[in-house]
Amino acid sequence: MAEIATIARPYAEALFKAGAGQHDAISGWLDEVAAVSVDSQVHQLSGNPKVSSQQLFDLIAGLVQSFQGDMARNFLRTVIENDRLAALPAIAHQFRSLKNAQGGTSDALVGSAFPIDAAALTDLKATLEKRFGRKLNLSVEIQPELIGGIRVVVGDEVLDTSVRARLEQMKVALTA
Repeated sequence: MAEIATIARPYAEALFKAGAGQHDAISGWLDEVAAVSVDSQVHQLSGNPKVSSQQLFDLIAGLVQSFQGDMARNFLRTVIENDRLAALPAIAHQFRSLKNAQGGTSDALVGSAFPIDAAALTDLKATLEKRFGRKLNLSVEIQPELIGGIRVVVGDEVLDTSVRARLEQMKVALTA
């Protein structure tokens, strides 16, 4: 994985510098392009020698809804022509990291066994921001295997208050 990260870093940094003042918009279309690039059919087409880089560009540009502007088009053309389509998810991740570092925020993945309504999510965000000591960009993922409670991942920090984690702790305590 370090190789992909090494490949992705210069692309993310160049896009970050070139897009000063437009980071939110860039992040939006970059995440969409990264999601399209990991599709198995797009991956097969990118490896097919009969498919030109222009055809691949047209396909991806047609699939991404928020894809607009010369910067986006030039960036995607560069990535495709340099055969770096597989690095797009890592580029998007590193771009988000640069954006977060500049804004003093972090991405937080909240795993929950059940959907969280808007009011509870607002309260949870305030509590988590106090706990982690920084502004957080929350994204919620439903994880039924947690049984109940939540599991929060912020960078390399994990806060696990799920029923599953408590059951695991009890299992360890009983077998020790």
